[in-house]
Amino acid sequence: MTKTSLKKYNDITEAEIEQVDLVELLLNRQAELNTLLEITQAINRNVSSAVLIEMMELILKNSLEINKFLLLIKEKEQVKCISFFGEKLKTEQEYKEVLSQVSDVKIPLDLTSHGNALLSNYNYFIPVYHKSQPLAYVFVGNLKSKGRIIIKTKLNYIQTLINVIIVAFENKKLFKERIQKERLQRELELAGEVQNMLIPGVLPNNPNLELDAIYLPHQNIGGDFYDFIKLSDGDFLWCIADVSGKGISAALIMANFQASLRALASSDLCLKELIVKLNELVFKNTEGERFITVFLGKFNARTNKVEYINAGHVAPLLMRGTDIIPLEKGCMMIGVFDELPFINIGEVEVEPGSIVFNYTDGIIEYDGDEEKTISEKHLVDMVSKNKKNSLKDLHKNLMNSISEIHQGQEAKDDITMLSIRFL
Repeated sequence: MTKTSLKKYNDITEAEIEQVDLVELLLNRQAELNTLLEITQAINRNVSSAVLIEMMELILKNSLEINKFLLLIKEKEQVKCISFFGEKLKTEQEYKEVLSQVSDVKIPLDLTSHGNALLSNYNYFIPVYHKSQPLAYVFVGNLKSKGRIIIKTKLNYIQTLINVIIVAFENKKLFKERIQKERLQRELELAGEVQNMLIPGVLPNNPNLELDAIYLPHQNIGGDFYDFIKLSDGDFLWCIADVSGKGISAALIMANFQASLRALASSDLCLKELIVKLNELVFKNTEGERFITVFLGKFNARTNKVEYINAGHVAPLLMRGTDIIPLEKGCMMIGVFDELPFINIGEVEVEPGSIVFNYTDGIIEYDGDEEKTISEKHLVDMVSKNKKNSLKDLHKNLMNSISEIHQGQEAKDDITMLSIRFL
């Protein structure tokens, strides 16, 4: 019970007390304090809201002999009835109508001669406030009592009782929200940990290759993915992908995609068969509500050729000698339809010193500001300028240049880069 509520409850002058039966007043006070103690103990035991409402109604009916009662609360823009007995207003529109007549009232109001027919069905309106904020609106009818002072004490007591219960409701709600927030945060952390396990922490050593990657999720968990998979006879497969959407669901979809990719890669499927299987699995898991842009590249160590499929992903850049070739051939993004309408296989030859620069669109759409979006031509120029550096320096210099362009602003999307230099 708040100090303000207690002060208001006890705010009766000595002159007023002298005009009533002091013994009856004291007995009423004692009974009321006992019931408030019972309510407080129930709140401390964390009983349910339904039990608190039931206790309140028993007190009002038995101790105060009230046989008409209505308790309204406002939740955002809606008015909700959480307790009533006796005659009840019928609709939310009626609730709003009566509240519009008394919304500015801060103290109990006699309604017996009120001009509004809905309000005059009750004897008193009792507003319940906490720290200047309205919590609830109480309408009481057929309040039986022997005198004005007894009625005043009963009204103050009702106001105090409802205040205690509604504040308890608010605390329960805040506690549940805090628990839910903590649970969600833990789920995000776990999803982030799972995803970090899926992203290769260290790329495999290969005497014929130089490899480097950067993965910067926008939040704890992201929708980007890359992988590098050794195959037989010195061949290897690599992948870079971006799932639509963010958060836990995107991370779970990408985790499933990675598991499927690794399982299928060991089956010695050709690229066309591989992308068909991946599309079927993603569509089955998401029912067409999510899609993934994917780039798959497969290096043949005996022919020094790369076969690839670009499934709606931003085109990786092959830097070969003085040429810069975007790897664009492929199909549409996967997961949209149960069957891909077309599939084109790309093939390029690589020579010593050639670099394939793979990335996701978080680089060119860094902060979501179209005026500051990096054009593909600008990106090509930046990559070309750094192609003689080590791949780690190439990535570092790119990130520094992008950060400088955006004046140090935080990225609004995941950023992933995977580069391969053929030695």
